[in-house]
Amino acid sequence: MFASAATPESASPSPVRSAAVVNAEIRALWARAGSALSSAEQERYQRLLVEWAAAVRADVVEAA
Repeated sequence: MFASAATPESASPSPVRSAAVVNAEIRALWARAGSALSSAEQERYQRLLVEWAAAVRADVVEAA
C-alpha cells in the first residue's frame, strides 16, 4: 500500500510558538554553545530552524 503524497499543509503542523519565541531559543542555543555546536546541538538547531521557518510562513499567510 502506498502512502499519499504529503502536501505542504500536511507536511508540517501549524506552529504553536511564534517566530520571535523560536528565534530567542535559537539565540540562547548559540550563546550557550559559543562558536561551535555539538552534534546534539546541531540537530536541535536544525529542528528550531524548521520550526522558525514554519512560524514565519504562518505569519505571512495570516497577514495576507
